[in-house]
Amino acid sequence: MITSASEAVKIIKSGDHVFIHSAAAVPRQLIHAMTERHEELRNVSIYQIHTEGEAPYANPDLHASFILKPFFVGSNMRSTIQHGRGSYIPIFLSEVPALFRNGIIPIDVALITVSAPDKHGYCSLGTSVDISLAATQSAKIVIAQINDQMPRTHGDGLIHISKINYQVEFSEALPEVECPELSEETKAIGKHISELIEDGSTLQMGIGAIPNAVLSFLGNHKNLGIHSEMFSDGVLPLIESGVINGSKKKKNPGMIVSSFVVGSKKLYDFMDDNPIIQMRDFQYVNSVSIIQQNPKVVAINSAIEIDLTGQVCADSIGSKIFSGVGGQMDFIRGAKLSEGGKPIIALPSTTNKGVSKIVPFLKEGAGVVTTRAHVNYVATEYGVANLHGKTIEERIKLLIDIAHPEHRAALYESSKLIFA
Repeated sequence: MITSASEAVKIIKSGDHVFIHSAAAVPRQLIHAMTERHEELRNVSIYQIHTEGEAPYANPDLHASFILKPFFVGSNMRSTIQHGRGSYIPIFLSEVPALFRNGIIPIDVALITVSAPDKHGYCSLGTSVDISLAATQSAKIVIAQINDQMPRTHGDGLIHISKINYQVEFSEALPEVECPELSEETKAIGKHISELIEDGSTLQMGIGAIPNAVLSFLGNHKNLGIHSEMFSDGVLPLIESGVINGSKKKKNPGMIVSSFVVGSKKLYDFMDDNPIIQMRDFQYVNSVSIIQQNPKVVAINSAIEIDLTGQVCADSIGSKIFSGVGGQMDFIRGAKLSEGGKPIIALPSTTNKGVSKIVPFLKEGAGVVTTRAHVNYVATEYGVANLHGKTIEERIKLLIDIAHPEHRAALYESSKLIFA
């Protein structure tokens, strides 16, 4: 049924479980129409990962209407979650689709954005297949914003128009994210990591300064591949130059495999109807058994802090949830099991305020996302520490060596408490 956003969202009722499409595929018109009904609605559970732009349903004044239950916490709802007006669901991203498919979390209404239908009536989930495919397949009602500016992508994310209960036609540009400027510190981290990457490696990395810094140093590499839960504009020059060609991958050779994408219009245009881009479900892309089949998998992930034994906190600042477990452990484990693989934790040595990110002990309440048993390489602007097979005592020395020089003496003194 073709209708307006305001008419379509009338199907949502109090107590429903509503899914919202991810990242750059956020269905903004449907969200605003749903939020405008807040006075009529109570206890509507909202399930999602990160979404770009505003999240008006996260307004603290609307807590009685909308209960946030995200699998990953983005900046547009961080304050709401941290103040207890919603609650994060800790889970590996690879496991989220099964929550929907197995009915552990039933979805009443899925709000999605799709491309215009092709001549056979198939629309595409475009830039975000991730958990969105499973939510769409499992939902009792699917409401789709049909956006002719959404790229039609290859892979898993096709949905026939007949499977969409309410169609809302609205053309709008997708949210864009600019590549951040690279600081000298970030460039140094990128250079250290690039020196660990061998020709023929398969890369997993996210969006942001450190991934872009790494990519900027790979111009002379050969036959790199991409199998990553997400990617952004930083890969484009390497694809155009032939550095990234996927020729050495054993799983999906020649293809760039990903679950969601955020970047510029140039990136979205590059994806449109491009058969080398395969957008797949998290259950596939983040599967350890799939990841490990490619040789020389290099997984680059970030951290909020790391203690001197190698425990990595990546989802919270103390007890305050900041982001989520995400796909870090999926890819850390997959890379470690890959032949010649290298799991890497990358972080600046200090915060913007000069506080050391390498610490004797994690903050009280901090979550351990990657255990000390899973950590291999840790990179800062001061070098790379390989903790694999090292004792606690050896790890302490290696991590202090890549900490900021101003903090090394204090870390050494504090490390004595570990054996106290």
